[in-house]
Amino acid sequence: MSYAYPHSRRDPAGGIDRLERLDRLRRLTRLLDNRWTIPGTRIGVGLDGIASIVPVAGDTLTALVSLHILNEARRLGVPNGLLTRMLGNVALDWAVGSIPVIGTIFDIAFKANVRNLRMIERHMEDEMRVVNPRR
Repeated sequence: MSYAYPHSRRDPAGGIDRLERLDRLRRLTRLLDNRWTIPGTRIGVGLDGIASIVPVAGDTLTALVSLHILNEARRLGVPNGLLTRMLGNVALDWAVGSIPVIGTIFDIAFKANVRNLRMIERHMEDEMRVVNPRR
């Protein structure tokens, strides 16, 4: 997916190219939610699902990484309302994921970080349509 902005692609908050930032978020999201596939299935598992084997502690660690993704989304200009929805995904993932056994299954199925990444990408696509309405 490619984005072209009429203004500088440099992010004044950190000097990192917006597309580079988005690419890093994609890699981190994949590591957290879909890095490996359960043999014999098409079900993706990442560190979030694996860490939830240790109730509360594992989910808390991965929730902290998920909060980093939200902070990056904020730096990319995602509006507060969308950030609140994304925070809800992280909170739900942490709360239900902290329940032994059921939480691990939930973590593997829910994939809060993938959901949040999609929200970021949709926001950036919508932002692009406003800048270049012919798309």
